Amino acid sequence: MKDLYTGRKNVLIALVIIATLGILVRLFFLQVVEDSYRLSAENNVLRYVTQYPARGLILDRNGKIVVSNMAAYDLMVIPSQVPKDIDTTAFCSLLGIDKQIYNERMIAARNYQPRAQSVFLKQISDETYARFQEKMFLYPGFFVQPRTLRSYTRPVGSHLLGYVSEVDDNIVKKDSYYKPGDYIGKLGIEEKYEEELRGRKGVKIFLVDVFSRIKGSYAEGAFDTLAIQGADITSSIDLDLQAYGELLMRNKRGSIVAIEPSTGEVLSLVSAPNYDPGLLVGRIRSENYSKLLADTVNPLFNRALMASYPPGSTFKPVNGLIGLAEDVIIPETEFSCNRGYHVKGLSVGCHEHSSPLNLIGAIETSCNSYFCNTFRRILENPKYKNPSEAYIRWRQYISEFGFGSKLGTDFVNELPGFIPEISYYNRYFGENRLRALNIISLAIGQGEIGITPLQLANYTSAIANRGYFYTPHIVKGFSNGKPIDEKYRVKHNINIPAEDFETIIQGLEGVVIRGTASSAAIKDIIVCGKTGTAQNPHGKEHSVFIAFAPKDNPKIAIAVLVENAGYGATYAAPIASLMMEKYIKGEITNKAQEKRMLELNLENKPAPVIENKILASSEKNN
Repeated sequence: MKDLYTGRKNVLIALVIIATLGILVRLFFLQVVEDSYRLSAENNVLRYVTQYPARGLILDRNGKIVVSNMAAYDLMVIPSQVPKDIDTTAFCSLLGIDKQIYNERMIAARNYQPRAQSVFLKQISDETYARFQEKMFLYPGFFVQPRTLRSYTRPVGSHLLGYVSEVDDNIVKKDSYYKPGDYIGKLGIEEKYEEELRGRKGVKIFLVDVFSRIKGSYAEGAFDTLAIQGADITSSIDLDLQAYGELLMRNKRGSIVAIEPSTGEVLSLVSAPNYDPGLLVGRIRSENYSKLLADTVNPLFNRALMASYPPGSTFKPVNGLIGLAEDVIIPETEFSCNRGYHVKGLSVGCHEHSSPLNLIGAIETSCNSYFCNTFRRILENPKYKNPSEAYIRWRQYISEFGFGSKLGTDFVNELPGFIPEISYYNRYFGENRLRALNIISLAIGQGEIGITPLQLANYTSAIANRGYFYTPHIVKGFSNGKPIDEKYRVKHNINIPAEDFETIIQGLEGVVIRGTASSAAIKDIIVCGKTGTAQNPHGKEHSVFIAFAPKDNPKIAIAVLVENAGYGATYAAPIASLMMEKYIKGEITNKAQEKRMLELNLENKPAPVIENKILASSEKNN
């Protein structure tokens, strides 16, 4: 009997303990966890308003603001909260839309998710926002979402900066940070440095009544999160130089790339024709993008990074350097020129000049015969088994200058150009059957090779530095203290002695003083440069010029290419000279040359209306 009593007692105690534990668990749930569950259960009376951070500013190298932000407002809708008897006529009149648009967007919103918020009307104006705020209580289920759009201090730099557009479904699937209706950087700095610029979104949760009016913060803001502003970026470009370059390239096609040789920082990158980056902001973005895409002058195409041209005579210095490095010539080596290079029925013409010439004289006069002879010696060098093996070594030298591959810049749409592999020629001539005369056009920058203007500017930097370069890049630093990628601080050395570069530089100095590019001379500054005329199978040749200045401790290296403009000295060299003087001196002394370049219209027709507006605006800032 006693054992029975003891057993019942133990059972009773156990039940009390279990009940007590249950009560404690329930109390914990009610007091600690309940708010989280209620937050989920009461979505029908809660509104989650995303707090979009201000996107980071983009500054130029001197601290001038290039890209900032302006306020914008999206009209949001939660379809399940919209009454069936809403006065659509008054609603549409308030927003300036017709009923068809209203019906289409409501159907799309309901199909997306009836109880979820989505964008009903993007980027309404300040005036519309103010009117709607006053009468929003009449339209339950609708509310306004503040956000920011990009604003540009000057209508320049579109190919450098990129733009911001709405994310598509693929991006939303790939990256959980983005939701439908969010914005993301596209092309240029905006895309490359999206993570730094975008910041971090926050959220505010509000209690809302049946009329969609906010009654206050939920749980006194306990579940809110703050938005964190994006980092500001200091770019490497000089805004004044960029605007001036775009002005010089008005009514022309081509590009300008200017680099600071000592750092690899891009000072200016111009692709012409271009467009006002402000055209791709706001509700008109899609319409303007379609117009730009359809424009026959192709203003969206970034010629500086993506167009590949034969470099013409600007390529001769690199063949001279390889000839010196391979010991097939010395600076004093002379070759004759009888209006060209003529051998075994092959002729490569040349203009009239004194003959014979040494290496420096050949650079000054841009002698085709000299560099054909040099190139043939490189490929017929007896230390190699055959010209194919010598070509492989030649291509290795060329690659060290950054030709034939992407440079690894922070430009997202950079292309590699083209320097043929030996396999390319094997397909045409057979294994080990390549001969120097088969590809003699490479001696003077013609034939199968293609080089981008960015690569030309980088090559010029390597010469200016006497045998090395830093990978070109567009960003100097971030406001959050994050360092730039270490790869932009790595010196890329070229396996050619510095004294050989000094010989070439003497020739490049002579080009401007007494050679083919006197139009590039700048008062009180020693300019070193090389003209080029790039063959164009589709029409008139392209005008090309590379240069750096001053000769010692150079501050700027530049490549200019003007399409269908003929000789390099005619247009490319004067434009390069004006750009260098603008950057070094801050002013232009050769006003006559500036006037001639500004008034030059190689398009032979009025610029499109969409472009005229841009250029007129640019001119006011110079």
